[in-house]
Amino acid sequence: MTLPRLLLFLSLPLYILDQITKGWTVANFATPWSADAHQWEIIPDVFHWIRVHNQGVAFGLGNGTTWAPIVFLAVPVIALVMIRIFWKKGAFAQPLSKVAVALLLCGIFGNLTDRLVQGFLLEEMKEGSFWERLSSGYVVDFISVKLPFYDKIVPASGGWWPTFNIADSCICIAAVFLFIGGLKEEKAKLKSSK
Repeated sequence: MTLPRLLLFLSLPLYILDQITKGWTVANFATPWSADAHQWEIIPDVFHWIRVHNQGVAFGLGNGTTWAPIVFLAVPVIALVMIRIFWKKGAFAQPLSKVAVALLLCGIFGNLTDRLVQGFLLEEMKEGSFWERLSSGYVVDFISVKLPFYDKIVPASGGWWPTFNIADSCICIAAVFLFIGGLKEEKAKLKSSK
């Protein structure tokens, strides 16, 4: 399948689903620091829907820092440039690698959209300057799952994996696919060199 078809039939629907679920979360759950903050226990002690604001990256690294909103606006742009460069060099020849790129683009655009928009939607930021509102941007995370034995690895977690969203899931799956695709490409190169 070509990249334009993958973008149309995989990236775009997942991006729309990501934005709809985040929008629904913001519309139906109070901000995490509000007295009305709550969670929806879909499967008690296993799967909860909760509104979390993440200004950092994976596992909340960088949350609450002044540099995170700036750095994590730049990182997706750099990633997009690098994907374009590697694509032109033919780095994503395997079909699995092409699917990975489509998922990666969905994840990047999904979370970048949040970082660019969410700070402007915060009620407490409506009087802030453009820069203050932009730097208040965050990624909406809402999927909270409890994993067996995770509390043994990270005792403070209580077994709850860091909250994530659909875009994050796309990025993680893309990373696995890129790894497998890279292995397949290396195997194909070794076979052709014999």
